[in-house]
Amino acid sequence: MKKTQYYLSILAIPFVLLTSCSNDSEADLIESQNLNTVTYTNFAKSIIDNNCLSCHGATPSNGAPMSLNSYSLVKDAVINRGLLDRISRVQGASGMMPNGGTRLPQTTINSMNEWQTDGLLE
Repeated sequence: MKKTQYYLSILAIPFVLLTSCSNDSEADLIESQNLNTVTYTNFAKSIIDNNCLSCHGATPSNGAPMSLNSYSLVKDAVINRGLLDRISRVQGASGMMPNGGTRLPQTTINSMNEWQTDGLLE
């Protein structure tokens, strides 16, 4: 008797799983997003926050000419102020950023370039 109950429960599990979930409404569907897309929010912001804001904060310091504390300011720095060129320079080169610090890893620089290539998505 116990074996019969055991086998019935084993057979019932797939039946329940297959019949209990359904979605017949297209209105409930959502567009999937590419989770690997480099955006300001999911990637660039943390790079800027951790490497640039000590000088490029709300009130720039140490001779920094502008703030980088928002998406629009970082986007402008990429488009008009050569931010990607500055972070891409070799360690110790004149104008290399972060100023006086260690050059960012090449994979990080590549992702920042990808962010620009993909349209500087927020």
